[in-house]
Amino acid sequence: MSAPTREHEISIGLRSGIIGAVLLVVAIAVGIGTAVTDSDLIDLDAWWNSYVTTFLPGIQPVAFFMNTVGAGVIGTYVVPLAGAALLLLVRRPWGAVFFLAASAVGALVVQVLKSVFGRLRPEEILVISDHGSYPSGHTANAAVIAAVAVILFPRLWVAVIGLAWTVLMAFGRTQVHAHWLSDTLGG
Repeated sequence: MSAPTREHEISIGLRSGIIGAVLLVVAIAVGIGTAVTDSDLIDLDAWWNSYVTTFLPGIQPVAFFMNTVGAGVIGTYVVPLAGAALLLLVRRPWGAVFFLAASAVGALVVQVLKSVFGRLRPEEILVISDHGSYPSGHTANAAVIAAVAVILFPRLWVAVIGLAWTVLMAFGRTQVHAHWLSDTLGG
C-alpha cells in the first residue's frame, strides 16, 4: 500500500478538524453540565470517585505511570516531537505537521476550557496537577494521539490500541483522584 498523497492527508485533516469542532461543542456541553450544581453528572462523579479505588486497586502503579507519560514534559513535548520525528522517518511530513498541530491545538483548548470552567479537583488527589479539573488534559492528549494515529494509519488494530490507551489514561486519572469521571469524558 502506497503512502497517501499530500492532498489526501490535507483532506483528512480538514475532515478531522470538523469532527474536532463537533467534539469541542460536546466537551463544552459536558462542562456546562458539570457546572450545574444539581446535575446527575455530579452524582455519577461522586459515586465513581468513591468506587474507583476499590475497582482493581492493584492498577494504581499503572495509573501513576500514565500520570507521568500523559502530560508534563513527556506528554507535552517529548511525545509530540518524537511522534513527529517518527512520521518524518516514514516520509510522512504532512502527517508530522498534522500531529504537532493537533497536539498544540488540543493542549490550548484544554487550557482555555480549564480556565473557563475552573472546576475543582477531587480532594483525595494523589498526584501534583495544574489548575482546573475540567477537562482532563491527560485524557485529551491521549485521545489526540489516538485520533491522529487512526487518521494517518487507518487500521483496526491502530484504532483498538488508541481506544485502549485513551480509556486506560482516563481510568488512571480517576484512579489517582486527579479528575472526576466527567472530566475524563470531556477530555
